[in-house]
Amino acid sequence: MRYSEDVIEEVRNRNDIVDLVSGYVKLQKKGSNYFGLCPFHNEKSPSFSVSPSKQMYYCFGCGAGGNVITFVMEYENYSFSEALKVLADRSGVTLPAAEYSKEAREQEDLKSSLLEVNKLAASYFYYQLKNPQGEAGYRYLRERQLSDETITHFGLGYSNKTSDDLYRYLRGKGYDDELLKQSGLVTVEERGSRDKFWNRVMFPIMDVNNRVIGFGGRVMGAGEPKYLNSPETKLFDKSRHLYGLNYARLSREKYILICEGYIDVISLHQAGFTNAVASLGTAFTSQQGQLLKRYADKVVLTYDSDGAGVKAALRAIPILKEVGMSIQVLNMEPYKDPDEFIKNMGAEAFRERIKEARNSFLFEIDVLKKDYKMDDPEQKTAFYNQVARKLLEFPEALERDNYLEAVSREYFISYEDLRNLVNRLGASLGPVKTGASREQGEYGKGQRKKEKEDGVKQSQRLLLTWLIENPGLFDKIKGVITPDDFIEELYHKAAEMVFEGHAAGNLNPAEILNHFINDEDQYRAVAGLFHASLNESLNNEEQKKAFSETIMKVKKNSLDYASRHATGIEELQKIIKEQAGLKDLHISLD
Repeated sequence: MRYSEDVIEEVRNRNDIVDLVSGYVKLQKKGSNYFGLCPFHNEKSPSFSVSPSKQMYYCFGCGAGGNVITFVMEYENYSFSEALKVLADRSGVTLPAAEYSKEAREQEDLKSSLLEVNKLAASYFYYQLKNPQGEAGYRYLRERQLSDETITHFGLGYSNKTSDDLYRYLRGKGYDDELLKQSGLVTVEERGSRDKFWNRVMFPIMDVNNRVIGFGGRVMGAGEPKYLNSPETKLFDKSRHLYGLNYARLSREKYILICEGYIDVISLHQAGFTNAVASLGTAFTSQQGQLLKRYADKVVLTYDSDGAGVKAALRAIPILKEVGMSIQVLNMEPYKDPDEFIKNMGAEAFRERIKEARNSFLFEIDVLKKDYKMDDPEQKTAFYNQVARKLLEFPEALERDNYLEAVSREYFISYEDLRNLVNRLGASLGPVKTGASREQGEYGKGQRKKEKEDGVKQSQRLLLTWLIENPGLFDKIKGVITPDDFIEELYHKAAEMVFEGHAAGNLNPAEILNHFINDEDQYRAVAGLFHASLNESLNNEEQKKAFSETIMKVKKNSLDYASRHATGIEELQKIIKEQAGLKDLHISLD
C-alpha cells in the first residue's frame, strides 16, 4: 500500500522508538542512548543501540537498523503496510484509504499468496488424516492418546505416501511453480517436482496471529530425520517463533512452560496446561526469549530428562536470564518428557512437579556436581572452586549473597568459607570474562574482513556518518564539500537528503530512512550511516586529523571521478585547477 509521506511521518512521530522497543527488548540507558541484546541475532553482550534523539535503532553486531516502522516489520515479520497499521492503531492515528505502489503490491501479494498456500496445505493435510489414506497417521496420534478434539484444535494432518501429492493439488488450485517453491512445501527441479513432506504426521506452525507460517512433520515408520520442519521462507524463521505460542499467550497462568517437541506441547495443552510452547527444531534463541518476555516474566523449562535435554536447558538458561526472565527447571524423572509423565502420572502430579521446580542456578550447580566425586578431597575442592566461580557471575552483591546462602545450605558448605573463597577468586580473577566478548570480537573481525570497503567508499561513508552525528561540522566543510562529492550512488542519494535536511534546519535520520524502505540492501547500508561506532567519534587529536584527511580524500576522489568523465576542455581545465588547489586546502575542527 502507498501512503503519503505526511501520513507515514505522523505515525512514526507518534510512536517513540524507546517506548516501542522497550516492549520487546530489555534496555539499559548508557549515556544518551539505550542498549540491550539484539532481537535479530543471538548474542550475549548487548550491541543493540536505541537512539532517542535520532528515533532509530542499530545493532553493531549484525547491522540491523531502522526506525519504529522497520522494527515492527523486522520483528513481527510484517509488511510495511501491516506495520504502519499496527503503529497507527497503537498511537491513535486514523489511516486514510491507501493506494498500492507496484513494489508494495508485489510484496503484499507474495506474502498473501504464501499464507493462502499454507492455509490450503494445512486444510489438505487435515483432510487426508480424516480419510482412509491417512489411517496410519490418525492411528499414530490416537496411540499417543490425543483426542479428536485436540487433533482438530491444533489442525493436525497427514501427508500422503505419494511424493508429489500436495504439489499436484496446489497446481490444480492455480498456483505456479515459483510460488510453490518459495512456500517451502515443494522442491521444483528440471527432472520433476516433489513434496517436501510425505508419509508424515503434519503439525501446522502458526504465528501469534494464528496464521499458518510453516509446518513440522513426523515420519511414519523408519526414516530420517524423524522430525522435519519447513525451510526458511518469507513467512517462516524458526529462530523467531515458538510452537503453541498463539494459544499460550492467551493463558491466564503467569508463567510459560517450555518443551522440546510438538507432542509435548499438545499433550500438555490437552491436560489443561495451555501455557506450553516449544522451540522449532533448533536450540533456544535470544529472539525466542525476547518474544516470550512479552507475555510472561517467568518460565519453567520442561525439557527431556536425558543428557540432550539437560544440555538444552543449560543453553537456554543464560539466554532467558539475559532478557530478564525468572527461570525454573522441572524434574520429570523417572519419565523422559512431559508427554510420558502426563500419561503415567496425570495432570495433578505434573502440577505438583511445577510447584517443586528447581531454581535454574541451583539446577546448574546440580549438573556441575555430577562431574565430581565428592568423596575425593581433591575433586571436592575443585567442585567448591567451580561453585565459587559460578557465584561470581552475579554482578549485584546482594543477589550474589542470597545465592551464596542458598548454595551453602543446599550443599552443606560453610557459608563463611564459601564467601571467603568467592572473595579471593573475585580479587584474583577480576571481572569475570565470559565467552561472549571473545565471540563478538571474532564475529567483528569476520564482518570487517567480509565487508571490507575500499578507500573511496569508506571515506564517503565515514564523512556522512560524522555529518549526521554532529551537524555542527557542516560549517567546517561549507564551500568545500557538496552532495556531488559523494560519487557512490547510494551515498550521493543519502547525502542530498542529509544536506537538504540540514539546510532546512530539520535533519531527520528516521524520516530519511523511509525513502529506502523498498530496497533491503540499501536500507541496511543507509541505516549504518546514522550510527557512528566508538572509534569513529571525533574526540581526540588523532581523530580530528582523520576528519581533515577524510575530507581531502572525498574531495580528491570526487575531482578524479569528474576528470575521468569531463565532456569538454573547459570543464577539464576547471577540474585541474581545483585539483591543484587541494594542496592549499586546510580543514580544522578547532
